[in-house]
Amino acid sequence: MPAWSLRRRMMLMFCAVVGILLAACFAGFYVLLSREVYHQLDQQLLEAARPVIADLLTDPSNEKDVDELNLPGEYFELFDSSGHALQRSRNLQAGTLDLGPVAFKAQTTAFGTLEGRGHGRLRLAAIPFQFGREPAVLAVAVSTRPADHVLETFRGIILLILPLSLLLTAGVSAWYVGKSLTPIATFTRHAENMAGRVSGFPQPVLWHPLPVKTPHDELSRLAETFNQLFERVASALGQLRQFVSDASHELRTPLSVLQGETELLLSEPRTPQQYQEALSVMDGELKQLSRIVEGLFTLAMADAGQLRLDHEPVYLNEVLEGSCAMLRPLAEAKHMVIQRDLREDFPYLGDEAFLRQLFLIFLENAIKYSPPQTTVKVEMEQKDGTLQARFQDQGIGIPSEHLAHIFKRFYRAGQPGASEPKAEETRSGGLGLAIADAITRAMGGWIDCRSEPGTGSTFTVHLPLHR
Repeated sequence: MPAWSLRRRMMLMFCAVVGILLAACFAGFYVLLSREVYHQLDQQLLEAARPVIADLLTDPSNEKDVDELNLPGEYFELFDSSGHALQRSRNLQAGTLDLGPVAFKAQTTAFGTLEGRGHGRLRLAAIPFQFGREPAVLAVAVSTRPADHVLETFRGIILLILPLSLLLTAGVSAWYVGKSLTPIATFTRHAENMAGRVSGFPQPVLWHPLPVKTPHDELSRLAETFNQLFERVASALGQLRQFVSDASHELRTPLSVLQGETELLLSEPRTPQQYQEALSVMDGELKQLSRIVEGLFTLAMADAGQLRLDHEPVYLNEVLEGSCAMLRPLAEAKHMVIQRDLREDFPYLGDEAFLRQLFLIFLENAIKYSPPQTTVKVEMEQKDGTLQARFQDQGIGIPSEHLAHIFKRFYRAGQPGASEPKAEETRSGGLGLAIADAITRAMGGWIDCRSEPGTGSTFTVHLPLHR
């Protein structure tokens, strides 16, 4: 047997629950109505018996009071304490009101229903009273035909309304369940579309946001979650596609140089000096490849949340001072000055190796993209609960439209007049700012950048004192 769809199961369950509730309600209504109808009959019997009993008590010697009664639809019979009939109304046949021995022993009024001979079903009341000096019982009966007609009409209404109610419930539930499950079907189509586009990687992943009709509805919140998920998947795949493209482009140049130098060396015998020059070029390109691979590994660990940082006591000013000392020869080669304001001690708990790499990236960029005979200012201060390391250069600057993208991998603003650094000057293989951003985020901090084209750039690293 094939599995039923969720829509059909929900509709059947809804109809079953509503059907059971309706049947229980109608049954309860029928029982209450039946009790009320027969209660009204019992009250009618007592009202009919009251004047007869009063007449008998007024004149006990008159033995024909009940015999003379001939009321349509009402039947009377008087019994003594032993159950013998003393009197009966004209419209009643003998033996019709068979009370049984229990009625004569009862001390209170007893009610019951019996099949009257030739009179149909009768509702009977046996009322004990003192007739003269002897106890007696007056039996009063009326036909149950009006009450049975009311109950039969109500049963017919129930049998008509219940199926119609179930059909209406089925229609409403089918419409409501279908409407409720429409967003889920939309989610499924979007997910299938996303899966198809992901399988077609590296084509761009396009998606359309799911509709959010009711902000506080469960399905709408699910739609918002799916929208966020799809957006992140599309963004991640887009970044991955761009990253693969950029990485392949960055790796192609050193690999092409290595292949060219190797083919050149193997084409014919060379002098020792030529071999040395070629090996020097190959060594530079291999270092470049190594830096790119190390940078990619660092970023991959950061993306996976597995960038392990030590928490050791260090002095940030000393780490920054050491980084400046390492790049002083590079600055002097361009007749540049690194102006430092690091006289105050700034204790910190962090990873000294990653902190040094972080500072070297900004110092290296400041030197690379600044013209000769300029100054790079480096200072550190404690402000707003953070330690701020600031790097200010007098370089070419970054246009405002590129500031939002400078921390992307392999992104270059393409500044006019910018000189590309030599391979031996590049420590991060085009991934410097991306690595710096990953390290800073792993330490719970962030990076600010202010830049004006032609004037220079200022990068500020914010490291929280308490993480």
